[in-house]
Amino acid sequence: MEKNKIFDEVEKMLTEQHFNIITIDDARPWGGFFVIDENQAQDFANIFFDGIDVDELRIGGKLSPKILLVAPKARLSWQYHHRRAEIWQVVSGTVGIKRSPTDQEGELVEYKPKDQIKLEQGERHRLIGLDNWGVVAEIWQHVDASNPSNEDDIVRVQDDFGR
Repeated sequence: MEKNKIFDEVEKMLTEQHFNIITIDDARPWGGFFVIDENQAQDFANIFFDGIDVDELRIGGKLSPKILLVAPKARLSWQYHHRRAEIWQVVSGTVGIKRSPTDQEGELVEYKPKDQIKLEQGERHRLIGLDNWGVVAEIWQHVDASNPSNEDDIVRVQDDFGR
């Protein structure tokens, strides 16, 4: 499937679910993402995380919902974050994820729709597209509401794109 088609499909799905899309970034070399209004975190969790109570996810009082789209055979950087933990749930497609408490990459594990992954603050991780596009719902769990995480809070240990 072409990149613009998968982005159009996901945007339509989010719009039909009445989500307020704050940002669409389709310029990432591995795919891209949609950022959803933080005020809709519980609605987002109801649909994509089987109704998990977002109050139980709060670490620093702030949550940021996103949808990640990873292209076939593409890999996000081997990375970690200082100011957030993350919870992911596969929406569609099968994706690979590597994780480790150290800079040494862990084994590739495949995840299918409805599989959920919790990443701790500082845990190294990498999302990998396999044979088809993967769509993953993500909620950032900010650890400090006065200094919330952002796209600059990525420590890249290794990156296929030289970032």
